[in-house]
Amino acid sequence: MLPNIDHLIFAAPTLELGMDVIEKLLGIRPIIGGQHKGRGTHNALLAFGDIYFEVIAPDPTQPDVPKPLWMKTDQATQPQLWTWAAGNSNLFELEKLANENQIPLGKIESGTRTQPNGNILKWQLTEPILENENGIMPFFLNWGETIHPSKTLPQAGEVLSFKAIHPNPVFIKNQLGKLGVNLIVEQGDRIHLEAIIRTLDGKIVQLH
Repeated sequence: MLPNIDHLIFAAPTLELGMDVIEKLLGIRPIIGGQHKGRGTHNALLAFGDIYFEVIAPDPTQPDVPKPLWMKTDQATQPQLWTWAAGNSNLFELEKLANENQIPLGKIESGTRTQPNGNILKWQLTEPILENENGIMPFFLNWGETIHPSKTLPQAGEVLSFKAIHPNPVFIKNQLGKLGVNLIVEQGDRIHLEAIIRTLDGKIVQLH
């Protein structure tokens, strides 16, 4: 059973490289999303059912943004599954839980963006923090009444499984559980995320 994944984030040194890698793996090229103004990054997007998939990279047109960039994406030396966001309908209750359990959580912020088709997206999120166990600890999103981005993006297949690898899986599983996140966490020396995707033509692909 999958956790409540809002979206998966795949980081690369350049957006073009990230898009190339995903197109080769999945057989479909992500579409350009836009810039994260003031954060130094830009993205391209796809969807896996109700989950959207974001390829993110440093934006060369924003050279003056201080490092680390948004979600430390400037530290991605090769294309890789970088971090993820979980859906949550009450971020203020989540913030209370995090504080009670002394779990780092970014402050709650609101955002809005007008898509090329004129649709207005509005959301709340917990600001992604840098101390996130190499991307395993998610940030959280609430789209409220906004139509989820996955509904308007090209479909690329289905997420069959999603898990984390960590040297101390019991600790991570416990931390996630206190935030209501049910993620498989397995023992391993290298901290990373893994997702198994079934593409539109039935091919099974591993992202990590």
